[in-house]
Amino acid sequence: MDNIEKVRKSLSKVFEGIKDGTLDVKSASEMNNAAGKIIKSLAVQLDYYSLRKERPDIKFLNSTD
Repeated sequence: MDNIEKVRKSLSKVFEGIKDGTLDVKSASEMNNAAGKIIKSLAVQLDYYSLRKERPDIKFLNSTD
């Protein structure tokens, strides 16, 4: 995933897959876990910049698709 919009779209597909029965819960859980780690790493990065009173330019967050 090269931007947050793609992560969001993928997570929506995971939700739909669970809902319509095309994705098993174990796979969905692993995908959500990985996405959570990506998002958490961004949160840590943003906290770091905030503490330094800097405004980061993070392409991953600025991209739209």
